[in-house]
Amino acid sequence: MFASLSQYFFAGLLTLAFAPACAPAAVPPAAVSNADAGAAFVDYAAEAETEAAAGQGDVALTNARRLDREGRTIDGQLAQLAPAEHMRRAAAYHANRAFAEAREHWQALVARYPTDANVPAALFGMGRTFYQERRYADALPFFERLGREFTRYKDGREGFYYVAATLLRLDRTAEAATRYGDYVTRFPQGERIENSYLNAIDSWREAGRNEEALQWIARARERFRGTPAATNALFARLRLEVAARDWPSALRTADELQRGVVFTPAVQTTANEVAYLRGFSLERAKQSAQAAAVYQSIPDRVSSYYGGLATERLRDLGDASKRIAEARELSVRREVDAAAALYPAPYRDILLRATNRHNLDPRFVLAIMRRESAFKTRARSPAAARGLLQLTPEIAAKYGAGAGFKNVSEDDLYRPEVNIGIGVAYLADLFRMFPKLPEAVAASYNGGEDNVERWVRRAGHDDAGVFSSEVGFTESKDYVFKVMANYRAYQQLYTADLKRRR
Repeated sequence: MFASLSQYFFAGLLTLAFAPACAPAAVPPAAVSNADAGAAFVDYAAEAETEAAAGQGDVALTNARRLDREGRTIDGQLAQLAPAEHMRRAAAYHANRAFAEAREHWQALVARYPTDANVPAALFGMGRTFYQERRYADALPFFERLGREFTRYKDGREGFYYVAATLLRLDRTAEAATRYGDYVTRFPQGERIENSYLNAIDSWREAGRNEEALQWIARARERFRGTPAATNALFARLRLEVAARDWPSALRTADELQRGVVFTPAVQTTANEVAYLRGFSLERAKQSAQAAAVYQSIPDRVSSYYGGLATERLRDLGDASKRIAEARELSVRREVDAAAALYPAPYRDILLRATNRHNLDPRFVLAIMRRESAFKTRARSPAAARGLLQLTPEIAAKYGAGAGFKNVSEDDLYRPEVNIGIGVAYLADLFRMFPKLPEAVAASYNGGEDNVERWVRRAGHDDAGVFSSEVGFTESKDYVFKVMANYRAYQQLYTADLKRRR
């Protein structure tokens, strides 16, 4: 039986961290999602202990490199290892985003053991790491091979699915939509069946073919009737109608969503988001009084992203709505003042030097930092992002020299001056891509700017709330909401040079 890549990503890494290569592997707990829906601060100390126990941390990377260095042949080839050992070392590299080193082991396994049970997992690992590096043209052949030869196994079906995701990112949108449809036909009970329906909808939208998207919405609602997936399909229709400026249809769909829908975590929207899109549609349909009533129904607190946007819309509507907005703003100001201790401004001198160089608001950087690391310099995520702004080695390689730091190592990313300097350079580049839309910058920081470029185009409006509704990853959308809540608080508490307001 063929092994799954996930077995090796989450298992066997203790071997590299704490034991000889022949020791039996331990299975650690599942990795923690970055989308922390609970407390504002992440317990990075506990997370670091989990990573150490799982062998996914810096020690595993150091030991894998030492073993490979000591075992290489005279001509630089990897030592002859058992398939399982190739997979274990590849998993250690992958967990630390040392993608080229992971691929070297997977490639060696495929070349040396072409009939081994680990071949599908190795092929998927090679495709997946190219995909993570956004080298989509390099990833595609691996996924295509998996989809041709190994669909009896999970990694083969994953490869079939990832062909569509890769085509989408290569801007081959109609081909991607067709491939998602092929997945539905080939694997009606497949692991990715719900995603395939929903992604087909958005892919047809991005291809400019709304009629096909509407057909897939209808199919998804029928196939998943009474489930969150059917609600998500209906929400996709609302987003389509808002982007198309079909206000009567958007209002009908928003009303349908507001009647009897239970907004569980599996539903990719919230009552406040739907209400905002309904108010936005009413406003664009020249029904200002009704729009104001809807905006007032969205409660505003420092943690309420759409509540804050609704307050802004009320202020812009003027007259009585403006007075209501002022009262809402005062209430939030009092809430922020009472919680001021939760919004510190550390590393002021380093932040101001870096942000002045790039004409960037340091309060936005603090909003990101609070969400990313809770200001812990040794923070390290399960995805091997490190330091205050949770930088990956790829970002350090791309922006390090321009920020004044050459040959940045993984350990350098724990130094505040290095981490902040490189992170600010990256954020400044994102603001150049998405000027005057900090939501898009936050979404890019979490979900990748190539995805955000597609979401911006799909939104079809120069409105922050409409854009945020199009953010396609639940984790990234939650990240945007939390960063923007942080930013709102920091703007109220601090001046642009990080002095406390009185």
